[in-house]
Amino acid sequence: MVSFTVGVAMTPLDQLTGIAQTAEECGYTSIALPDSLFYMEKQTVDYPYTPDGSRMWTPDTPWVDPLIAAASMAAATSTIRFYTQVLKLGSRNPVLLARQVGSVANLTGNRFGLGVGIGWAPEEFEWCGVPYAKRGKRVDEMIDVLKLILGGGMVEHHGEFYDFDRLQMSPAPSEPVPFYVGGHTDVALRRAARIGDGWTSAMIGFDDLVEVITRLRELRAEYGRGDEPFEIQAVCVDRFGSSGYAELADAGVTDIIVVP
Repeated sequence: MVSFTVGVAMTPLDQLTGIAQTAEECGYTSIALPDSLFYMEKQTVDYPYTPDGSRMWTPDTPWVDPLIAAASMAAATSTIRFYTQVLKLGSRNPVLLARQVGSVANLTGNRFGLGVGIGWAPEEFEWCGVPYAKRGKRVDEMIDVLKLILGGGMVEHHGEFYDFDRLQMSPAPSEPVPFYVGGHTDVALRRAARIGDGWTSAMIGFDDLVEVITRLRELRAEYGRGDEPFEIQAVCVDRFGSSGYAELADAGVTDIIVVP
C-alpha cells in the first residue's frame, strides 16, 4: 500500500510546525526534511538536479537543520514520521552525527528515518574541513560507523577514514533507525540495494523512475536482499492526482512525496 509524505524544502521556518500538525490530521505518513548547509556565492560544480546546473534557491531561501526540525515538529505531533531527504553525510563527522541521530530517534519515539546522500558541492566538504576526494568510500564507512554506534552497546571501529576504541552512546534507539539512500547514479543505487532500507529520489520523471526501480530490483537480487522490505520514496515531476499516483504505486513506489 502506498503512503504519502509532505516535502517541506524551502518552507519558511515559522510554518513547519503547523504543516506537520495539518499533515498528521490529514493522514499523511511522513514529513521529508531537506538539508542545506549554506549558500556559497560562487559554485564550482553544477547542481546535478536541474537541466542547466543552477540552484533552485537563493541566498535568502530559508533552511533549518533537519535533525533539529524533526525534534521540534515531533514535539507538536504524535504519529507522523520524519525523515531526512537527504542529509549530506560527506561534510559531517559520523561519531558526532550518531549522537544527534540517536537523540532524535529517542525524542521522537522512533518516528525518524535517516535519508542519506554524499553531497554535491566541493565547498560543503572543504569549508567544513573534510576532503572532497574519496567522498564515496568515506560515506560508505560513515554509514557503517553510524549503524554500529546506533546499534547500542560498547563498540569500536578501525577503518580507513575513522578510527576509535571502545565507546558507548546511551540510550541507543529502542528500534533500528531506517537508512534511506539517495542518489541516481549506479554507484548510489548499488549502495541503496546493498545497505539501505530504501531508496529516496530527487526530482525525477516517471520513465526514469521506472528504470531506477527496475535496476534496484536487479541489484537487490544480486545482493541477496530481494525478499527484504524496501521503501521507494519518490518525488515524481510528471505524475499527479489519483490516476498518476496509481501509476506510481503500480510501478513500485511505496512512498509518494508531494510538495505543498
